[in-house]
Amino acid sequence: MIVTDDAARAGADLQTAIAALARGASIESSTRDLSEIDDYAALVAPGTDVYVAWLPRMPYHHVASAARRLREVGMNPVPHIAPRQLASAEAATDFLGRLRDGAGVTRALLVAGDCEQVGPYASSGAFLATGLLEAHGIRSVGVAGYPEGHPRLGADALDAALDRKIGEASRRGIELHAVTQFCFDGDAVLAWLARLRARGVALPVRVGIAGPARIRTLLAYAARCGIGDSIRAVRAHAISLPHLLAEHRSDEVLRRIAGGGAGLGVAGVHCFPFGGFAHAARWLSETASRTAAAS
Repeated sequence: MIVTDDAARAGADLQTAIAALARGASIESSTRDLSEIDDYAALVAPGTDVYVAWLPRMPYHHVASAARRLREVGMNPVPHIAPRQLASAEAATDFLGRLRDGAGVTRALLVAGDCEQVGPYASSGAFLATGLLEAHGIRSVGVAGYPEGHPRLGADALDAALDRKIGEASRRGIELHAVTQFCFDGDAVLAWLARLRARGVALPVRVGIAGPARIRTLLAYAARCGIGDSIRAVRAHAISLPHLLAEHRSDEVLRRIAGGGAGLGVAGVHCFPFGGFAHAARWLSETASRTAAAS
């Protein structure tokens, strides 16, 4: 097989793009044991955006403490803020004050979550409109994107909600970006991005990808998060216990995003470490090193 110069250059460009995505990836932490964070400095580069998941029934004090610990070990903490879990305006102010004063937080991810509303905030859009975020120094805010749709909201409702958030953020001088739900089909992500751009939505997007994990684990998370058709590609291999215990990696999704996402405003990728933080961090590092060397 003869490889032309153009094909070789295209292959090298793709490898470079994959390496750049892996090297610049943000990653999520859902640890309940804060001492684990001390190991992160050996796993990811200083200044990496590490998102702090706010799990159901977790007190906001823990999120703030995790953010502080991340700052102490050289990471840039990006906490989830789940407005429905805030019991009062006083609780919201206390939480945001802890993030600002204890962790130097300037970027956060607003998540509606699936939990029951316990206070005055019904949605992330409503919380954005309070002015509390910018009052506490948070000027970069992420909102959720759904390449395969939402299990309970239609496309029109999702579009309208996103448009309201974009308008509110613009009025308040907040830089908005989207972080998508994880997906196992790169083409589905690219189609969603193309539709977003066709609507005139220009906000930067970080594409969610699943870190290496057993297929059984991914199926469980996908069911919990309402992942759509792309899970079929993973489920098709899970026909027996040995297959369920096999590991799935998002290399092909990363390749598709690297190859087709540059012209669609992909700002980077965000890794959900379902197989563990350390395992995901090493995979990203190995991917960046391997593809950079190959190019």
